[in-house]
Amino acid sequence: MREVTRDQWRRQAGARGPLWVFGYASLIWRPDFDPAERHPTRVHGWHRALAMWSRVNRGTPEQPGLVFALLPGGSCQGVVYRVAAREADAVFDRLWAREMPSAVYDPRWLACSTPHGPVQALAFTLSRRSPSYTGALTPGQYRDIFRHAHGRYGSTLDYARQTLNSLHAHGVNDLQLSRLLHYADE
Repeated sequence: MREVTRDQWRRQAGARGPLWVFGYASLIWRPDFDPAERHPTRVHGWHRALAMWSRVNRGTPEQPGLVFALLPGGSCQGVVYRVAAREADAVFDRLWAREMPSAVYDPRWLACSTPHGPVQALAFTLSRRSPSYTGALTPGQYRDIFRHAHGRYGSTLDYARQTLNSLHAHGVNDLQLSRLLHYADE
């Protein structure tokens, strides 16, 4: 899947073209690369949802946590990054290792607007058919996860709060995430 995605990028950007990446959660507050450009943007046809099980990074097999995914429908405000062509291959490989160690996401090229015009940016989406998709959770399930789920990179609660704070810093008000985080305080 990695090489198919890389080939798609090379066909659209050219052999020496930049890599564009769409961030909608932790890639906003911890991209792990130095972008040549970054711009707030919105993708259409996808929305951010705290709806993917995490059994390593934000939870355990015994107490699964949650991470964000892009699900079909709606729209999502985030940040689009341009990675300079000279660094693009290395960043692509690091990003793939970070986001796709278990191939849970479906990588897609999504249209993002920039001050220079539209670009196709790599984004990591999730199918509702994936075993990692949570489906609808109850308020009680969110409360339990926020209180107890903790993995290699910290808790689900910290991850969700960091994402919300980063979105606010970029002028994005995610009402759904704000509502979910109220369950942590009940």
